[in-house]
Amino acid sequence: MTFKDENPLVSIIIRVKNEEKWITHCLNSIFKQDYENFEVIIVDNESTDRTVSKAKKFDVKVTNIEKFLPGKAINLGIEESKGKILVILSGHCIPVDKSWLSNLIKNLEDPEVAGVYGRQQPLSFTSALDKRDLLITFGLDKKVQIKDSFFHNANSAIRRELWEKLPFDDEATNIEDRIWGKEVIRQGYKIIYEPEASVYHHHGIHHGQDEIRAKKIEKILSSLDQEKIGKNLSPSDLNITAMIPIKGKPVENNDYSLLELTINQALNSRYIKDVMVLTDNTETAKQAEKYGASIPFIRPKKLSEEYVGIPEVLKYSLDEVENLNILPDLVVVMEQTHPFRSAEMIDNMIDQCCEKGLDSIIAGYYESRNLLFQKEENEWVINSNKFKPRKLRENKMAIGIFGFCSVTHPSFIREGSVIGDNFEINILENPSSKIEIRNLEQLEHFSGLLDSFV
Repeated sequence: MTFKDENPLVSIIIRVKNEEKWITHCLNSIFKQDYENFEVIIVDNESTDRTVSKAKKFDVKVTNIEKFLPGKAINLGIEESKGKILVILSGHCIPVDKSWLSNLIKNLEDPEVAGVYGRQQPLSFTSALDKRDLLITFGLDKKVQIKDSFFHNANSAIRRELWEKLPFDDEATNIEDRIWGKEVIRQGYKIIYEPEASVYHHHGIHHGQDEIRAKKIEKILSSLDQEKIGKNLSPSDLNITAMIPIKGKPVENNDYSLLELTINQALNSRYIKDVMVLTDNTETAKQAEKYGASIPFIRPKKLSEEYVGIPEVLKYSLDEVENLNILPDLVVVMEQTHPFRSAEMIDNMIDQCCEKGLDSIIAGYYESRNLLFQKEENEWVINSNKFKPRKLRENKMAIGIFGFCSVTHPSFIREGSVIGDNFEINILENPSSKIEIRNLEQLEHFSGLLDSFV
């Protein structure tokens, strides 16, 4: 699309605070737009995660704000920009398609239009409350607002010349967009709602209210909508890194190296961009490089002591690679001791993590035993299952196999928990998935099974 005399420079102002989970998705989509004459200004409110580092992987300018006020943050970003057209976007909003920007700004060719705001669609894993809010507020019909002052800065555009006359309120603690919308309508301008300029937004505009009632309304709205509700975040756009921790030398014989098998499984993934082996042994490092993995460092021997757990190894390793400006969006953890996995299974877990908006997903299997005992007041007590048929047992539990395959966000590794609160267990159906091989004797025992698996 073109304006009457030129394709004006568009300045996209993105406000962020701890948006590392979203910023790569957001910027990937922006830099695929069919309207290419734009600049991106990031206004960061003292993020404590890797939001800014990940944003700097793109061609952006970053400015900082300490005391955040929404209008003040927008004004600050605009002051750092040069464009005739100003687009305001939240850091957790993801443009739906490559025509988002051109569809958003084309309405500003009309000098009577003060501002344009676009559609906001829920993601596949957005809560019922927020889906309801977004579906009710942002419909499929374009609107020209002459009296209605509703305006929403999560996805909007205005002209710079008008902003110079009517900047956003620096002191407003919220709804700076509605305040601005009310003033431009009062002065005789129009506001456009443009549904063709759509973004995915994981939360709604009201953040709350009655969950049960919202689920009923959301279900009805979803069934009435003419298109699929929600979107699955694409893992193809992410920097996904496999981390394979290993102490000492690999478990191997003349037929198999468990480290080589694990590296190959990761390399055959459609989504994993880098396979790192986290080793304390220089000989193992050389082997791993020969197999196609990267060795960003040799980890200290102190991290191989028996009392050191995997969270400490991963936290140290992530700190090291991030200091090298290697910034994973997702981390896939696998250990050589669980060789009975496939690249398809790894990709399926990555897909689930993105589709469902999970913090983490861990491989595991169901376990339900007949004779389970517990000690109560120094006496052993049999559980209630006794000899019930397997399908009728009440204490069916999932056993997580972290080293088989776990997918998680770096923020949880960084804080030492590894697994976030919003997690799922990916139930494995193949019985061989439970097998763990820790030494050469076990490898010899299971070599025949590996023959049929590899």
